[in-house]
Amino acid sequence: MLKKPTDDKVDTLLSKSQIPIIDLAHCGTEEVPVRSVLTRVATQLHKALSEKGLAFLVNHGISEEKLKVAWKYLDDFCELPTDVKEHYIRQKDDNHGYVQPGQEKFDGKTPELRHCFNICTLSAKHLPEEPLPGFADHVAGLAQDFKSLAGFLLQAVALGLDLQQQFFVEKHSHMLSGDHDNETTLRLLYYPPVIEDNNHLEFVKGRCKYSYQRCNMGDPDFRPEDPPSRRPSNMDPDADLLDEIDSSLAEASLNPSERKCEANGCTAKPLAGFVRCGQHTDYGTFTLLAQDSEGGLEVKLPNGSKKWHRVGHLPGAILINCGQILQIWTSERYPALLHRVVVPEQEHIRNKGRHSIAYFCHPDNLTMISPDDLPHHEIEEDCTNKKPRKKSFRAAKEKVYNAYQLVQRRFKETYGA
Repeated sequence: MLKKPTDDKVDTLLSKSQIPIIDLAHCGTEEVPVRSVLTRVATQLHKALSEKGLAFLVNHGISEEKLKVAWKYLDDFCELPTDVKEHYIRQKDDNHGYVQPGQEKFDGKTPELRHCFNICTLSAKHLPEEPLPGFADHVAGLAQDFKSLAGFLLQAVALGLDLQQQFFVEKHSHMLSGDHDNETTLRLLYYPPVIEDNNHLEFVKGRCKYSYQRCNMGDPDFRPEDPPSRRPSNMDPDADLLDEIDSSLAEASLNPSERKCEANGCTAKPLAGFVRCGQHTDYGTFTLLAQDSEGGLEVKLPNGSKKWHRVGHLPGAILINCGQILQIWTSERYPALLHRVVVPEQEHIRNKGRHSIAYFCHPDNLTMISPDDLPHHEIEEDCTNKKPRKKSFRAAKEKVYNAYQLVQRRFKETYGA
């Protein structure tokens, strides 16, 4: 008799040893890196990013305790009254600020149910210091840690591409400066747990609760758990979120064939109309991601396969993956991976909230992103043997954009015009 696979046995890139792990121990500082370590990391990082598009970094020097305190501050922020949180909401002309559940749609249509706080400036007046004493100082320290790590990695990337060591550092000199000269962002994220009780799925988001009730007809019924008399007023952003998600669900395709879990070969139904983070590629140079647990992060590897792969969680490690700007800059040598965060099919995983911190490393806004800046290592081939370059990258090479133009175009796609 075949035994049903247990929730604990989930195939991941990590469990199958298909994701590179790079040790940064004894690397020195951003200003004075240890040359031998930097050279080794440059070689390993070049191989990892060119072949896989991502890698785990260990012994990176960012304190686990600092990460946990930051996540606790985000939890406390989510519990603040709505009118207080509204004061810090991200505005369309500025990426800094609080992003409510449902405000982002990476796939262009499906609201994403998570709390985010984007930090683009470390000025206390733009951070929730008054309602959360200590927030600004702690975030400033953590942001500096990520900035320093990014500075070291920028040098390693440059060496790996046979560039002068400071090539990328000089083009990222305004990270988190707060002067709107650079779109680098430190992002705190909280994905609420999904609780299932008697075929009833409940999402808990701060003080707000919404439910997904499976119906016999297959059409989801998404409504607040509270009685109608307690439903938020039209002035409450949560009311707008409900309307937006109701509309999204009405348009959502419920084709059972699309509900299969590609990553693990199971037929568990994901939650129609809901997503923790829709499929997308990151915008900038690279992203550094710290996570508190395994929470459904999946990627498509740069091998032409359409299969989604669960990444897996390595405690204490930081994941690095390429963004679109680096992909364009390197003429696709460093691919930006399509990735998403699904609601895990494993009950013990989805029943827990998930925290992460992402550092989106961007060049200074006026930096021109041109593949011609970098040396080309392709062997000259006869026209009959040379593979045609993808149309998008031929266009990118013919027309050069600056970093700000590239990023703003993606922001418009995510948040609407």
